[in-house]
Amino acid sequence: MRLLVLGTGVMAKNQVANFLAIDGVEVVGAVDTDPVRLAEFADHFHIEKRFQTLEEAIAWGEFDSATNVTPDRIHHATSLALIAAGKHVFCEKPLAENYADALEMTETAEAAGVVNMVNLTYRNVAPLQRAREMVLAGELGTIRHVEASYLQSWLVSRAWGDWRTESRWLWRLSTGHGSNGVLGDVGIHILDFAAYGAATDIDHVFARLKTFNKAPGGQIGEYLLDANDSFTMSVDFTNGALGVIHATRWATGHLNELKLRIYGEKGSLEVIHRPDGSDLRGCFGEDIETATWRDIEVPAVLTNYQRFAEAVRTGKQDDPTFRHAANLQKVIDLAIVSEKERRELNLLEASEQDSPADKRIPPLTVVV
Repeated sequence: MRLLVLGTGVMAKNQVANFLAIDGVEVVGAVDTDPVRLAEFADHFHIEKRFQTLEEAIAWGEFDSATNVTPDRIHHATSLALIAAGKHVFCEKPLAENYADALEMTETAEAAGVVNMVNLTYRNVAPLQRAREMVLAGELGTIRHVEASYLQSWLVSRAWGDWRTESRWLWRLSTGHGSNGVLGDVGIHILDFAAYGAATDIDHVFARLKTFNKAPGGQIGEYLLDANDSFTMSVDFTNGALGVIHATRWATGHLNELKLRIYGEKGSLEVIHRPDGSDLRGCFGEDIETATWRDIEVPAVLTNYQRFAEAVRTGKQDDPTFRHAANLQKVIDLAIVSEKERRELNLLEASEQDSPADKRIPPLTVVV
């Protein structure tokens, strides 16, 4: 696979390190509008071809796939350009800023027949994959309740850097700079963590979003700090289970922790992922009577990077697809409307009129 890297920021470095560890993958070019950052990145990874525009890279054309690691706002136009050029695309999350754009990207990629995947990185967590297998095998019985959380502390800790002075963090706090806040940034991860692990989809959502004052006047320089910092969400799943999902950047004492609990009639599972590792625990059989939880051994799994490279090699589409990420974006978009209008929304049914709160969002109905 001849890979082009579009965007050379922090996440691109992580991606390229993973891709270069895969046999048969060659990173042949890099693109960035910042010539200094581009040069430093390309020098570090010994990438010969360097471009300051995607148009220049496409005109060169000596690549068959691209990883799109640009800011969220840029994903839509750049991915469509790559697809039009017949290139396979591995896109960072979220797929787009809104469901309409994400759906356009999905339908265009599917019509073009190119491999399309989104880097929902926590699919790489082996305990999550094993939990899903156990749910699908019926080991938990009927799923009744799901709870999931994504806890970060970078608004109260400098472990990640100082968000007050660093643009790489400040833009994530400003809707004017393309951020949908914690809901758009890590919300898509925990929504996927919950729905994928529990092997079901979300079909109803009621959400609350909160933005806390973080600076005098709510602004630092050009950045208006108006993006949400925390969200809570109650959901219904298509398998009939009820769920509670929440995330925040104010979780003092939690650098980066995802937790999923799945409760079924025959047993329960708990997945915990932290920077220092991941665990899977279960409570089954006679242990239910004493509420005894036991560790479950989990084999290693392929990463998103490995599965994308294999999909390009074989021409066989793999998960997570653009369509899956677009469906998650629909949940996020409707959560924003739910907060604005204080109402529960049904993702699956359609009315004849769009929500007045946001015309980008597809038809929906109010559940009463």
